[in-house]
Amino acid sequence: MTRHTQHAVHPLILNRWSPRAFDGRPISEAELHTLLDAAHWAPSAFNIQPWRFIYALRDGAYWSDLLELLIPFNRSWAANASALVFIVSQKHVPGGGADPPAPNYSHSFDAGAAWALLAIQAESMGLHVHAMTGFDVERAHVTLNVTRDFKVEAAIAIGRQGPITTLPESLRNKESPSDRKLLSELVFEGAL
Repeated sequence: MTRHTQHAVHPLILNRWSPRAFDGRPISEAELHTLLDAAHWAPSAFNIQPWRFIYALRDGAYWSDLLELLIPFNRSWAANASALVFIVSQKHVPGGGADPPAPNYSHSFDAGAAWALLAIQAESMGLHVHAMTGFDVERAHVTLNVTRDFKVEAAIAIGRQGPITTLPESLRNKESPSDRKLLSELVFEGAL
């Protein structure tokens, strides 16, 4: 599918999509850190930067630990990725002096901005990413050593696109860029 838009959307954004077929070739730690560096430049409320990134490279010390957190459906295809990253966000603004921590209303929104920059950076590097929320949240807190002051937002599979034959038969016909709703269905002037 070729995506079309009525406006001058940058090709990095228009061409970005989330495949499930990865080829398993390794990416370097430098490549991964470039993605994470791009993500950490995201805007955040009061510049709090509530996101944290926990990663494992394919065949690295923590790969199987992070892969096992995914639900079986996601694990079946993400096992061919080159890296897995979990994004977590801090739910409270740290207190200062005598001030106690306060709720951070936008922690998930801000972590989403970081994810978006990671995805665009990946596209610019010829890599693909696929974010997912299909994982065991309770086990993730334990395995990732994440306190309850953080929300485990999403897991991200990262790698180079592979042949669809690496996917179960049921997923092969879905392995193409998805379209979007019409802008007129999503944009409203003044009120919903």
